[in-house]
Amino acid sequence: MKTLIVIDMQNDFIDGSLGTAEAVAIVENVKNKIQEYKDRGDEVIFTRDTHHEGYMDTNEGKHLPVVHCIEGTSGWEIRAELPTDGCEIIDKPSFGYTGWNKYNFEEVEIVGLCTDICVVSNALIIKALFPEIPVSVDSSCCAGVTPDSHKAALETMKMCQVEVI
Repeated sequence: MKTLIVIDMQNDFIDGSLGTAEAVAIVENVKNKIQEYKDRGDEVIFTRDTHHEGYMDTNEGKHLPVVHCIEGTSGWEIRAELPTDGCEIIDKPSFGYTGWNKYNFEEVEIVGLCTDICVVSNALIIKALFPEIPVSVDSSCCAGVTPDSHKAALETMKMCQVEVI
């Protein structure tokens, strides 16, 4: 079975406090990719960046001083037009989810936001945990903080044997 991991396609990263035009531009591509997986009967897992009151006092908040993805707010929610029904949603407190080892992945494709922070972090964690499975990232379904950092993250993943399509 192939697994699609949809990283942090949340309102704050799309057109909220950390949104970008590039993030808005990939929503339809991500929606189509999710539907493709669901139509085949493959697994789709979403991650959701999850912070709480007092975010600015955390290590991340000191380095990224923009309040975002506070649990229970509209910015924390996954974009409404993305079909999450029947999918697992993982709330993660940081860039990379460290519980991927509880899964039995055969092949993983990753899409979402932001290429240069959470996508690359999760891709490298998964590649380290499952070095023998194919791991890919669809660049047309990802956006970075900037176009340049998006490209740099894609190059980093290629160097670490993550296929970039």
